[in-house]
Amino acid sequence: MLKSICRTALIGMSALALTAAPAFSQSADWSRQVARIIASKQTYPRTAQMRGEEGTAKVKVYVGADGSVQRTELVAGSGSPTLDREALALPTKAGSLPVPPGGATAVTLPLTWKLI
Repeated sequence: MLKSICRTALIGMSALALTAAPAFSQSADWSRQVARIIASKQTYPRTAQMRGEEGTAKVKVYVGADGSVQRTELVAGSGSPTLDREALALPTKAGSLPVPPGGATAVTLPLTWKLI
């Protein structure tokens, strides 16, 4: 069973659903770059792997004008509290993000975990 758990694949950012905060604009390039940076920090929590938990969480990330992550908000849960906690922590793990064009903004990202 451990071998099958080890043969898991992390399928993150399978589709980008990007939403800008009102009154702020953002470029698609910036959004894709933010999604790539956050996805690069995505891991599969060991407890979720062992329990066979999968799902997609949608997280809204508020980004300051300087590229700092101001806060995160769970827009839609994955069905797993463990995966939801990881989804909320990921943007902070990514550290500073690229400076958003047009100032502070928010972006909503789907984060997917799937066992293969």
